[in-house]
Amino acid sequence: MLQVLGLSQRSETVYRAMLRRPDRGVAALASDTGLSEDKVREALDELASLELLKPSAQEAGVLRPVSPTVGLTALLANAEAQAATQQARVESTRAAIASIAAEHDHPYDHDRALRLEGLDAVRARLEVLQRATEFECLSLNPGGAHRPDARQAATPLNEEALRRGVTIRAVCRESFRNDADTLEYARWLTGHGGHMRTVPTVPIQMIVVDRKAAIVPLDPAAPRAGALEIHTPGTVSALCALFEQVWEHGIPFGEESPTDLNGCTPTERSLLQIIAAGDTDETAARQLGVSLRTVRRMMSSLMERLEAGSRFQAGLNAAKRGWL
Repeated sequence: MLQVLGLSQRSETVYRAMLRRPDRGVAALASDTGLSEDKVREALDELASLELLKPSAQEAGVLRPVSPTVGLTALLANAEAQAATQQARVESTRAAIASIAAEHDHPYDHDRALRLEGLDAVRARLEVLQRATEFECLSLNPGGAHRPDARQAATPLNEEALRRGVTIRAVCRESFRNDADTLEYARWLTGHGGHMRTVPTVPIQMIVVDRKAAIVPLDPAAPRAGALEIHTPGTVSALCALFEQVWEHGIPFGEESPTDLNGCTPTERSLLQIIAAGDTDETAARQLGVSLRTVRRMMSSLMERLEAGSRFQAGLNAAKRGWL
């Protein structure tokens, strides 16, 4: 019944038995549940990892069951959050399908996109679009620190747009906080009414203006090479859906990154996902925008907390304990 919360049937059986008789030891629980003592111990480990068992304040070395109102409700909240994330992915996929269908219906509609060759062309076009922005500008920024020339070009345009009542929402990578100049720009933007959130990794660089036009790089690996300005409604809608999904999981600038029920920060969760996918420390450092040394320090801490002797075992333990 409680599998959706990450609780196995065996652990649920032991948990219910402990709620009825909190004073029962391993042997007694085995007798009560019909499980072997080894299976009971495995269930106790799982319950402890889900924070459904806590050390007794009265007897050293004794675990007591946490009230269902507290423990199971917390697990339910986590499950609901995961379900909401999955639903957001479904909606993003739905929008992407609509985009593909729209482009398939008009495969030769070349006037719906404009190729911008080189950084100068991109900035010149952005000036035109931002000065004409009516109500909203959205952006995803996967880079760490913003280049000084990019900030100098964007600041007056953003200031003018904010004065006109345009809503500016930007998502940046968490690691940008390590750059003093970019941090100062973030303070300026939010201090003037803009909105910024941070996430561990940003999927793609893009700007969307008034939900009508989108600017994306021709080559994500070389953003200074040029961009494509897209007006196809389906494609723009898909990019807006992607932005909203990333925005929903971002941390507002100025707030501390929260830890989840397992004590993991968003960056640590992202690192576990990257490592679990089989990527290297170097890839993780590049995606997170941090040094290789930082990645290895974080991974060492995670392996210790997961009681793992290897990265592979850390991935298995993380999945078993519901950290992924």
